[in-house]
Amino acid sequence: RKRVLSMFKKSLMLIMTLFAVQTAVAADCPKVLNSSLNDLNGEPINFCDYQGKVILAVNTASRCGNTPQYEALEALFQKYNEKDFVVVGFPANNFGNQEPGSNEDIQEFCKLNYGVSFPMVAKTDVVGNNTNAVFTELEAMTGEIPRWNFHKYLISRDGESAYSFTASMSPMNAKIVSQLEALLEE
Repeated sequence: RKRVLSMFKKSLMLIMTLFAVQTAVAADCPKVLNSSLNDLNGEPINFCDYQGKVILAVNTASRCGNTPQYEALEALFQKYNEKDFVVVGFPANNFGNQEPGSNEDIQEFCKLNYGVSFPMVAKTDVVGNNTNAVFTELEAMTGEIPRWNFHKYLISRDGESAYSFTASMSPMNAKIVSQLEALLEE
């Protein structure tokens, strides 16, 4: 009985230690990344896992004049991925009903037409009353909200600063690339 009690105490201590570590990690996570959303397959993406990377968060849509930007987003991701850079797509149907499909439809479209390999969250809202936590914080940080599909936010490694770029600006625009490269050097 003492042995069982001793094992129980050790197990409880281990659980408490793991919880304390997890809580400390979440507390260290910047507010913009301190959330979790599901990906297109329903698996959780913990944005704190991206801490230390430069992130390009983009609201996307499959039936928009800007949809070909997926190609440039993938190229940017491939070029800088090994330098701790990640593109995260946020499919949203907030503008012009241009993302009406299911998560499965979105995933199939992106892979088939553009070879998208960067992470994509499940269909979400990027404006309005149901805006996801990441975009809510990005709006607070930059003072800008998406006005159309393919609005881009570049987030620093420490999550303390973010830069906003309009939907019409190509991901390969010199302003975006130079800001990205500067953040990668920090």
